[in-house]
Amino acid sequence: MGLQQQVMEQMKTAMKSKDSVALESLRAIKSALLLAQTESGAGGNLSEADEIKLVQKLVKQRKDSASIYTEQGREDLAEPELAQAAVIEQFLPEQLTEEEIEKVVVQTIDAIGASGMKDMGKVMGIVSKELAGQADAKTISTIVKNKLS
Repeated sequence: MGLQQQVMEQMKTAMKSKDSVALESLRAIKSALLLAQTESGAGGNLSEADEIKLVQKLVKQRKDSASIYTEQGREDLAEPELAQAAVIEQFLPEQLTEEEIEKVVVQTIDAIGASGMKDMGKVMGIVSKELAGQADAKTISTIVKNKLS
């Protein structure tokens, strides 16, 4: 079942249970999917990788907003953002732990013979493709920097 069908099923459930946070989150996913499908060049269909990127973007937006609200002492606004992020994360593949990411990074560094920060772009490109949807770029970047420096 595609992402759009999953979202629609979850929306029905959220409407029946009157779960406003889940409903708002699911509507955001549906809206983003429709926008992406109607963009020029999309051809009406999105690949699974594109769907994952879209969902990751939505989660990142919510988490970034929550961190800004927290910095400003607005916990009342941060909590709903984090709740929405949790709902949206359900549609992502299971996230890898830092140890698992580190293992992939070390294997990649050994495979291409990376020796310093000048090779960070190569390593990031390979690891990001390999772990698409399973880890966020910020975590990968941090681990790559630690291993190459």
